[in-house]
This record gives sequence, C-alpha cells and structure tokens, in this order.
Amino acid sequence: MKTRIKETGNHTVSALDISRYMGTWYEIARYEHHFEKGMTHVTATYTIRPNGKITVLNEGLKKGKHKQVIGKAYQPQASEPGKLKVSFFLWFYSDYYIMELDDDYQYAVIGSSSDKYLWILSRTKTLPASLYAELLKRIQKRGYDTERLVTVQQE
Repeated sequence: MKTRIKETGNHTVSALDISRYMGTWYEIARYEHHFEKGMTHVTATYTIRPNGKITVLNEGLKKGKHKQVIGKAYQPQASEPGKLKVSFFLWFYSDYYIMELDDDYQYAVIGSSSDKYLWILSRTKTLPASLYAELLKRIQKRGYDTERLVTVQQE
C-alpha cells in the first residue's frame, strides 16, 4: 500500500483530493484532550457544502451517552493541500494537518502546527496490527511520542 508522506515533523501530504477525503472516518488512536477525554466510538464525518467549505460532524460516546459537535473547515491555501483550518467554536480556527494519507484514502494521520495534537483515522473501525505498528514507527520518526496515544474503543 503506497502512502503520501514526508519523513519528519508535521509536514503534510503534497496532494489531496478533498472529495475523496469526505465521508466518515473512525478514530483509531489519539492524544487525549479535554474535548475528547473518555470518549469511545468516535467518528468524524466530513461533507462538502455548496460554498466549497466543509461541515465536520464529530461524534462518539461519553459514559454511554451520545455526544456530537458540528464544526466547519476549509483549505486556506491551494499550494498546501494537506493543511486545513477547523472550527468548532465561533471564528476560532485550529490547524488540521493531514500528515499521512493512504493512496486509497483508507487511513490518515492527522496533526497540527504543534506536536500537541495527533490522531490516527481509518475508514474502518480497526486497522491491521501490522499497519498500526508501521504507522507508529513512522509517527515516532516524525518526533511524536507514541506512548501518549490512547487507543479508541470502536467495538
């Protein structure tokens, strides 16, 4: 399986077909943060709006109760297709860096402009163990602490 990746840091993919990226992604692992703390069965669903911007629906379970938040995203520069801006609160946007993306758009590694955020996403609820191990190696090579990753319960 080929992937689009640059070797170090939070460099993003050099090509992105935004329409292929749309749809539902399962959160396989993440750095824990207050806005997702304790959540399981987490998904992110992306939909292109008529104006070209993107609707982001994040949802999951917290203590058995369904939680969801709707946000928005956009690509600020065509010259950097793997860098998006995402907002879930008013006009405050955060970096959303697609650092690695499978050629078939079946998994992705997401970060930001700092090393404080990290997600592994998949189109399926699980990843093969060998692929997950390989992703961890590549993430470590970028300088991320994979010990901080929390595996997300999807089943």
